[in-house]
Amino acid sequence: MKESVSQDIQNSILYTYCMPEWLPVINENKEELAVKKGQPVFREADPVQGVFFIVAGKVKIHQRWGAGKELILRFANDGDMIGYRGLGKERIYPITATALEDTRLLYTPLSFFEATLRVNPALTYALMDFYANELEETEKRMRNMAHMEVRGRIAEALLLLKDKFGVTDQSFIDVKLTKQDIASYVGTTYETISRVTGDFEKEGLIRSNGKNIGILKEKKLAGIARPAISS
Repeated sequence: MKESVSQDIQNSILYTYCMPEWLPVINENKEELAVKKGQPVFREADPVQGVFFIVAGKVKIHQRWGAGKELILRFANDGDMIGYRGLGKERIYPITATALEDTRLLYTPLSFFEATLRVNPALTYALMDFYANELEETEKRMRNMAHMEVRGRIAEALLLLKDKFGVTDQSFIDVKLTKQDIASYVGTTYETISRVTGDFEKEGLIRSNGKNIGILKEKKLAGIARPAISS
């Protein structure tokens, strides 16, 4: 049998919700991977061969959006599963996953993952709940992109990033993103991000230092984000 896994890997959803009797089987069939900052975990249109669980690190999930552009659909960090959008009939990835920092992953082949779901109903239920929450958040963001003013979308994005990643000891959001990444997440241009975040700084709502952004007045930002349609 392979060596026992570290505690951080055992905290992943795969280990948390599987029957104790199945854990040695996972240990025999999983693989631990390391992906450097800026490198893809998988690419859009690649064939699906397995699924990934983030042990430690940060990943952006994105897809092509027009000529030379990308749309960031979501971000993932410790404990999250990625690659599940490739589990449809075509068995190809409709999105790309790229490491935002050096990232450690746990990988299981697709056939083994499907077998794991069949014999572990608690894991299947937990993943259904995970999928439902992700779908709800994605639908909300897409609706807001269509109906919300760009200033509100940027405020909302900063609040979502803070909620997802937390903050550092210096009170910056604990992820380093370029303005282009934020623009791709919000669905706007680099120039608009620069202008609006500059306005937010002048208004004392945020502070920045390079790629670091800190939220100073969360309630006021939330007020700017609130006018999304309610219907």
